[in-house]
Amino acid sequence: MMSELRPALVSFLLLTVVTGLVYPLLVTGISQAAFSDAANGSLIREGDKLLGSRLIGQPFSDPKYFFGRPSATAPQPYNGAASSGSNQSPTNPALASAISDRIARLRALDPGNQALVPIDLVTASGSGLDPHISPAAAEYQVPRVARMRNRPENEIRALVKEATEGRAFGILGEPRVNVLLLNLALDGKRAS
Repeated sequence: MMSELRPALVSFLLLTVVTGLVYPLLVTGISQAAFSDAANGSLIREGDKLLGSRLIGQPFSDPKYFFGRPSATAPQPYNGAASSGSNQSPTNPALASAISDRIARLRALDPGNQALVPIDLVTASGSGLDPHISPAAAEYQVPRVARMRNRPENEIRALVKEATEGRAFGILGEPRVNVLLLNLALDGKRAS
């Protein structure tokens, strides 16, 4: 019995050390050396104050700021520990009601804006954590933000254009705007 148990225990201990200690330390070391900012959450700080992350959306409800995509995470929006979408189908009356309510809220905040509301301002992403909106969603909000801040629309549009990220490698994905970085720029802050 011991002759069969010993190789199993040695294999167990060896694999535990390799996969539980050596591999994680190696991957952590490589990520810290090669991709330190991303490995540490792409955090944005102002001095000692943590402002947020480039990778996780933030709740902005003040109309002087750009709004991000709605979040379906629980118990609060943009909860990184509970990443998920609503999983409601397009035919679900609750989803249709939520979208109608979100459109009504956007219209109430900017009654003069009769443009179509971009879909990403009224629907949650699959993760519920998306920090980006489309350039069209940012453009839709420019009149409201300019009015609330008493600044010219062309100045706000210039900030949107500056905050717009292109396609990865010029071909992958769609252009997008990081809402936190744009709102920091509105406040005259630079991400660091």
